[in-house]
Amino acid sequence: MEAQAPDDDDAVVFLGARLKEVRQRSGMSLRELARRAGVSPSLVSQIENGKSQPSVASLYSFSRLLGVPVDELFDADPQGVLVADDEWHGDGRMNPANAWRPSEYANRVSVVHPAHRSHLEMAEGVTWERLAATPEHAVNFMKVVYAAGATSTAGGELVTHDGYEYAYVLTGELVVTVGNESFTLRAGESIGFDSSIPHVHRNPGPDVFEGVWFVHGDHPPSSPRVSSV
Repeated sequence: MEAQAPDDDDAVVFLGARLKEVRQRSGMSLRELARRAGVSPSLVSQIENGKSQPSVASLYSFSRLLGVPVDELFDADPQGVLVADDEWHGDGRMNPANAWRPSEYANRVSVVHPAHRSHLEMAEGVTWERLAATPEHAVNFMKVVYAAGATSTAGGELVTHDGYEYAYVLTGELVVTVGNESFTLRAGESIGFDSSIPHVHRNPGPDVFEGVWFVHGDHPPSSPRVSSV
């Protein structure tokens, strides 16, 4: 039987649960996180309870305030190799005990079937799908999807973060603004830039945008800043 991708609602609930877990582990209250991130406590509560989605910028802001890389908010699947069809239940659900076969190189090799990709659903119609995961933190290799009209920040403001971004367009069109320049990227084109330069991404539509993203940066500092992908 073919594996089924995680339900979007499940992904929203998981993200909220992970955010709450990381926040509580840090000792920061919900109200304090909201105050430092510049959002309402009710929004943070809704996100943690799986009733709302953060924007890309808010997600990075939360991760930086809590002192963890964004990749910790992805589903922390064990590393391994692909599972066989007989390790699925008859109703299409994965047997949790057999989700991944142990690999001899589990800490150094990550092979991910499309149906097993950890993914984050953000507000503004943005989705991240992790393409591979190794123990290296502050590194994200992702498939990024922008719905028609979606932007990386709710108000379209330019934001910054540590590190560098590299992107390759699969389908659709994306306008990437870096500093005072805007670049319209189409299928087959690519870009790389220093993420400390203020930037924002926007899909002008009408088609869905899909691209491959590689983001490399240091562990987030304790001071709050926001980011986009």
